[in-house]
Amino acid sequence: MSGLKKSWAMLLFICCAVAQVYAQQIAPPSITLPQLLQQVNQKAPSLLTDSAAILIRRAQAVETRNNWLPNLRLNYQADIGTNNNVAGPYFGFGIIPSNSRGVRTESNATTASVNLGIAALDWEVYNFGAYGAQNKVANSEINVEQNQYAQSKYQLQAYTIGNYLQLVRLQDYLAIQTRNIRRNEEIKRSIMSLAKSGVRPGVDTSIAEAELSKARLNYIELNNQFKQVQLQLAAISGLAYPNIVPDTTASNRLISQAQQLPTELDTANHPLINYYKSVYQNSLQREGLVKKQYNPKVLLEAAAWGRGSSIDANDHFGSVASGFDFDRGNYLVGVGISYNLFDLRRRHLKLNTQKTVTEYARKQLDEQKTVLAANASQADVELTTAQERLHEIPNQLRAANAGYRQKLSLYHSGLTDIIELNAALNILYRAETDYAQAKYAYANALFKKAVADNQVNTVLNLLK
Repeated sequence: MSGLKKSWAMLLFICCAVAQVYAQQIAPPSITLPQLLQQVNQKAPSLLTDSAAILIRRAQAVETRNNWLPNLRLNYQADIGTNNNVAGPYFGFGIIPSNSRGVRTESNATTASVNLGIAALDWEVYNFGAYGAQNKVANSEINVEQNQYAQSKYQLQAYTIGNYLQLVRLQDYLAIQTRNIRRNEEIKRSIMSLAKSGVRPGVDTSIAEAELSKARLNYIELNNQFKQVQLQLAAISGLAYPNIVPDTTASNRLISQAQQLPTELDTANHPLINYYKSVYQNSLQREGLVKKQYNPKVLLEAAAWGRGSSIDANDHFGSVASGFDFDRGNYLVGVGISYNLFDLRRRHLKLNTQKTVTEYARKQLDEQKTVLAANASQADVELTTAQERLHEIPNQLRAANAGYRQKLSLYHSGLTDIIELNAALNILYRAETDYAQAKYAYANALFKKAVADNQVNTVLNLLK
C-alpha cells in the first residue's frame, strides 16, 4: 500500500510539472507600451464617440455654407366661393382670405370660381459679411471638436501610460512576493528538519508556517490588483485582459537612457493648450458674427403668376367651369433693403455677452498654461528625487540581502532565533519592494514630465 501511495504521489508530481511547463509555453507574450497605446487609439470607445462628434460638426458646417441659397416657392390653388366685398382696409391675421374687387352697391351671393398659380423667389443676396461670419464660426467649431478629440486622445494616452506603469510595478511586486514565498518555504523546511532533530523548538515551525501563509495571502492580493488594472486597460484597448502582460524591462530601459530624455517644454502645440486656444478663437469668431448678423440685408424678390376667374372685366358672372383656366399672367422683380433700427440695441447687448464669454475663454487658456507649467516643475522635482533614490537604493538592497544570508546561516548554526531571522527577511523584502517602487516612481515622474512638456512620443521612442 505504501508503494502504491508513492506511485500516485510521483504521478501527481509529474502531472503538475508537465502542466506548469505547458502553462509557461502558452503564456501570452508581453505587450510594449507603444503597442498598447496604438491599440487604445484604434479601439477606445470614448475616442470613437469623439470622432463621430467631428463628423457632426462637419455636417453642420456644410449646412451653414448653404444658408445663402434662395427660397423658390411654387404655389397653386383652385377655389369656389362668393365674390362679395366692401371697401376698406384691414390687417391680415393669416386666415382672412384675399378677395380683390367685388365691391358692389348691393349684395350678390352668386358662386364664382378662380385659380391662381405663383412662383415666388426671395433671396438675401448680400448681408454685409454675415454669411462669411457664419462660415467662420462653423469652421472654428470643427476646429474645437478636432482639438477636443486630440485632448481626449492625449488624456487617454496619459491614463493608459499610468495604468501600464502600475502593471509593471505590480508585476515586479508579484515577482518579489514569489521570491519571498520561496524563502519562507526554505526557512520552513530548515526549521522542520531542525525541529525533528531537536535542535529547534516546535513553536518555530508554527511561526514559519504563519509567515509563509502571510506571504501567500499578500501574493493573492497583489494578483487581484494586477488583474483589476488589466481589466481597466482591456476596457479601452479591446484586448482580452489576460493578454495585457507588461514589458518589465521598460523601467530599466528608461533609466539606462536617462541622458537622451527631452528637457524643453513644448506648449505651443500642446493638445491641452490647443483645445483652449480653439475655444478662445471660436468665441472671437462668434463676436464677429454678432457684429454682422444685425447688418442691413439686401434682398432680391421675384414672382410670376397666372390667374383665372369666372367673373369677367365687366363684373359679369360666367359659368363656374370657366374660372379654372388661366387668362392673366404677371411677373414682378425687385431689389430691396431691410434693416431693423432696434437691432442696434440688440447687437450691443448680445455683443457684450459674447465678449464676456471670450474673456472667460481667455482666462481658461491662461489658467491651463499655468497648470501645465506647474505640473512640469513638479515633475522635474519628482524626477530628481527618483534619480537620487535609485542611486541610493542598491546599497540598501545589497546590505539587506547580505544581512538575511548571515541571519539564515546563524539560525542554522543555532546562534540566533526565528524572530531575528524573520526580521532580516522582512528587511530584505522591504528593500526589494522599495527598489521596485523607486523604478516605478522614476518612470511615472518621467512620463508626468513628458505629458506636461508634450514630449510623450519622444519618450515612447526610447521603448521601441
